[in-house]
Amino acid sequence: MGACMALCSLASCASCLCGSAPCLLSSCCPSSFNSTVTRLVFSFFLLLGTVVSVIMIMPGMETQLEKIPGFCEQNSVIPGFQGKVNCNIIVGYKSVYRMCFAMVCFFFLFSVIMIRVRSSKDPRASIQNGFWFFKFLILVAITVGAFFIPDGTFNKVWYYFGVVGSFVFILIQLILLIDFAHSWNLKWVENAENGSRCWYAALLSFTFLHYACAFAATVLFYVFYTQPNDCTEHKVFISLNLIFCVIVSVVSVLPKIQEVQPSSGLLQASLITLYTMYLTWSAMTNNPNRNCNPSLLQLVNATTSPSTSGSVQWWDAQGIVGLVIFLFCTLYASIRSSNNTQVNKLMQTEETQGLAADAEANVDGDGVRRAVDNEEDGVTYSYSFFHFCLVLASLYIMMTLTNWYQPDTDYQTMQSSMPAVWVKISSSWIALALYLWTLVAPLMFPNRDFN
Repeated sequence: MGACMALCSLASCASCLCGSAPCLLSSCCPSSFNSTVTRLVFSFFLLLGTVVSVIMIMPGMETQLEKIPGFCEQNSVIPGFQGKVNCNIIVGYKSVYRMCFAMVCFFFLFSVIMIRVRSSKDPRASIQNGFWFFKFLILVAITVGAFFIPDGTFNKVWYYFGVVGSFVFILIQLILLIDFAHSWNLKWVENAENGSRCWYAALLSFTFLHYACAFAATVLFYVFYTQPNDCTEHKVFISLNLIFCVIVSVVSVLPKIQEVQPSSGLLQASLITLYTMYLTWSAMTNNPNRNCNPSLLQLVNATTSPSTSGSVQWWDAQGIVGLVIFLFCTLYASIRSSNNTQVNKLMQTEETQGLAADAEANVDGDGVRRAVDNEEDGVTYSYSFFHFCLVLASLYIMMTLTNWYQPDTDYQTMQSSMPAVWVKISSSWIALALYLWTLVAPLMFPNRDFN
């Protein structure tokens, strides 16, 4: 999309930044819905904040800043500001906390403003779908202000906000994964029925791959994250989640379930199983007992020396996988057009239709295209709920980049904590319960429409 926008003229870009929603697209860009473009740009803001957070938490950043003459000296004054600046908050976990605080404030502001917007005819819809340059300035202003927050109880209080918000976002991730697996299964089965039977083989292959990865992960968990006379909690977590995953997999293919939900199957169950194992692993990596929580470096080098509990490394395996899942879910939430009615209701979206003749109707004589305004009769997603999801995503990014570590009492170091373990493991149980409910609900309430 960025490449397409780069081909626009300067006047077109000005129209995009300061004008209304239907931003001009170059002739080489495919026609797109106005609602999709808007979600992608807001998601880009979130990703931009994530990149800034990653840069500021990278090792050696403080050393690089100290090379700037007079920049990080004690009680130094940054040119352009009247107050004193503590350069310790510009890098490390404190910078991540403040950057994510700014993004939360930004998206929460729009979540409140966009409450009960029904169509693009609402004057607030033009704010949602345009004025991108001014939105960027607002985000920058909030970010600058966030770095002047006094260093004190803010870190500890904001940590608990992050725990709660991340817990909810993990459940939203599950909903999006279920929706993706449902659409995936439906599309490939349709292709197999209309064409080659190889699509069935592809479905079977991916299902087997998911289960194989989940089983391999379970074995590795028992080998590296348990001890014969220790790590009782880990043994319980691994065993319970393995049993629960077997139960939901069996339930998904029961004749009664297949009768009321023909589209359910092992592909969805295998993906949920793999996601559950990720949550189990993520929970165990936050155990402060280092005998039960070896770092990836220890596993690779076969060393037994415990890692420093106060260090924060966003680039460890758990953090990288968490970021990959976050990026996938964010992108999918921005472009999704689901056939799953129940997921649409839960995510407060509607199924969108193809561009059809609208694509040709929105091509100017010079070949320049405009995004199709598909929300004149009604919005295709809840503006307010979408921004609220980005609020939760910002908190999830904050916790992922800081490994869910808790600020110590002196606010200078970070420590692993059992509350983070229980938040993650309980979210895995709730996720499994939600998926099981999507399977049995049509059977328990036959008079309700679950199509």
